[in-house]
Amino acid sequence: MVANREPFVRTLRAQWLGQQMRELREKRGLTLKYVAQYLERDFSSLARYERAEWPFRRDLVIALLDLYGVYDEGERERMIQLAQDAWRVDRWDSSFDKTIYDTSFIDFPWLESRAEQVCTYASLLIPGLLQTRDYAEAVIRNAEPSSASEMEIRRWVQLRIDRQRLLDGPSSTRLAVIIEESALRRPVMSRSVMAAQLSHLARSTARPTIEIRVVPLTLGLHAGLDGTFWLFKMPAPYPDVAHAETLGGRLFLESGKALRYVRAYDRLREAALSVSESAKLITALAEELS
Repeated sequence: MVANREPFVRTLRAQWLGQQMRELREKRGLTLKYVAQYLERDFSSLARYERAEWPFRRDLVIALLDLYGVYDEGERERMIQLAQDAWRVDRWDSSFDKTIYDTSFIDFPWLESRAEQVCTYASLLIPGLLQTRDYAEAVIRNAEPSSASEMEIRRWVQLRIDRQRLLDGPSSTRLAVIIEESALRRPVMSRSVMAAQLSHLARSTARPTIEIRVVPLTLGLHAGLDGTFWLFKMPAPYPDVAHAETLGGRLFLESGKALRYVRAYDRLREAALSVSESAKLITALAEELS
């Protein structure tokens, strides 16, 4: 008789590890059936591990890394640590030792692609999911060191534009944005670039899956004074995730630890202009620059 398994509370760590292991397998051109036979494991069990329905065990991760030819010590340690921490629902930290696109832990586009709704409070710049190509290039050039090559800059700009596909199609991700009026008025590159960016933002306000609200300059103290943050509202059974970014690195917070950001977003939404008032303001600012 097969023993009943204890119910596993699915976590983002487990889902992230499952995807990483699946990508390693597919990169080597191996099928689940082959891997299961090689390791003398049940095929359906291995599939459940990759789907994060069951948590990977440390010994299985080590065996798979050996099979997939992953011998880099840092990479192996990261994967094994993820397996050991699969049950955790708290915070993730990711430093900027490499580039702002380092995916050594959970990554931003991965969360975007799985969220039912993405919410953001933008205090300084227009959010990446709503940036035009020229605006995005200016922002990325400002953020990256002067040593970055033109090829790297072009690749990062294209990555940002590609992420915007989340907002297209019948199953598009819902996006809710609260943006400071000062971010709309901040000149990024030329007057024409800003005019095009604000016109694009104005058109976006008419899309049914996008909500844009503006925090007016006349509003004094409010819940967003600690800076820009993102909220990812994940499908059940996964917890909501909050994301904040500093010069020192990224911080991802899950479940109860994300509640402070959820409450702050709700307070900001109440304090901001209505959707229609925000659309009028954005359109007026775009016309001023045209």
